[in-house]
Amino acid sequence: MKPSLLRSDTQLNTDSYYEASVRRPPTQPPLRGARRADVVVVGGGYAGLSAALELAERGRRVVLLEADRIGSGASGRNGGQAIVGYACGMQTLRAQLGADGARTAWALSLEAVRLIDERIARHGIDCERVHGYLYVADSARKARALYAEMDDLQRHYDLPVQWFEGAQVRQRIDSPRYVAAAYEPISGHLHPLKYALGLARAAQAAGVQLHEYSPARRLQNTAQGVRVHTDDGHVEADFAVVAGNCTLPEYGPGVLPTIHARIMPVGTYIVATEPLPAALADTLIAERAAVCDNNVVLDYFRLSADARLLFGGRVSYTTMTPPRLRATMHARLQAVFPQLAGVGLTHLWGGFVDITMNRAPDFGRVGQRVYYLQGFSGHGVALTGLAGRLVAEAITVQSDRFDLFLRLRHRAFPGGPWLRTPLLALGMAWVRWRDALGH
Repeated sequence: MKPSLLRSDTQLNTDSYYEASVRRPPTQPPLRGARRADVVVVGGGYAGLSAALELAERGRRVVLLEADRIGSGASGRNGGQAIVGYACGMQTLRAQLGADGARTAWALSLEAVRLIDERIARHGIDCERVHGYLYVADSARKARALYAEMDDLQRHYDLPVQWFEGAQVRQRIDSPRYVAAAYEPISGHLHPLKYALGLARAAQAAGVQLHEYSPARRLQNTAQGVRVHTDDGHVEADFAVVAGNCTLPEYGPGVLPTIHARIMPVGTYIVATEPLPAALADTLIAERAAVCDNNVVLDYFRLSADARLLFGGRVSYTTMTPPRLRATMHARLQAVFPQLAGVGLTHLWGGFVDITMNRAPDFGRVGQRVYYLQGFSGHGVALTGLAGRLVAEAITVQSDRFDLFLRLRHRAFPGGPWLRTPLLALGMAWVRWRDALGH
């Protein structure tokens, strides 16, 4: 889940509402000198923390290396939406895994959401957890597509769904924009950075050695296992779990070049309003559920515990921050909720998530001792926790559940290292244009 951050993006993260609403613990010391562990984990986001926690609870000695601060990437600044299912959709999984394999994958996604609640309860993580999710559509065509998707999930996977059309929609979300909505109670939202820091505390309590500001520069196989080098030291281990974004060298070091081309960084951005009056906040979204539309360039939003609207959208496929971003985000927010036209914005931040070509998660091995977790494609809040559990199972017990995801086929983004980003940007511009025209 942890994205790479460009230098131009650093300022955006300093304006994060999440960072402003937590008190971080003291910095964990960078790695210096040589260390020995059973497993070395690269990446201090949800996936790495989850893997480290699970491995330590199974009695393994774990060293975790984070290039920046724990949760500084997507794990600490995402939309906070914990969603059942997969970004690629279940039809893609059925096509590749078959009906039985897809049902197993669906059950695992349900486990991923339950795992969040189990860890919150077990480790006392105060992260403002709320259940309830609202999928919305802003045209008749998109309403038909949403209904077909929800009907498929209900019929094949028993997802409890309530469907709303017309005037009923305004009872769930007070916006003139949407013509249909589907509500399900399993997904929901949380404060992502508080959850990440809670996982870090749990991992340390279990014995994991955390090292911040320790970017992994090189990974090599040795006669005894693996060695991961940082600027000022190295870790020898039996196994490595690479759970950071491997796309950009600044924060996701290219320690696994063979899988480099299978993911792409996509920027996404969030604004926070000033706190809303309680009466107004309660009328915006019924039960304060998380909300997401089904557009190609989607809007996603929710209410925070202190009644701010956290509104996300406006993607970048070029790794460059879009111009006039604050004004654009404010306009998108007001298009959904015109009644908030006079409400000010207090925070604006963003970052990069890693997507795959087919939006399915990409888990696997390089050789016998190096595991990787990438390609969560926007569904990482829940799925990363599951990924950490599955990789820990694969290292310590058995790999059947992890190996299910190895059956998914992934292709490199076309264009090579220089052209794949502009080609993706061009392709997505074409898709957005068709979507705007209703095709």
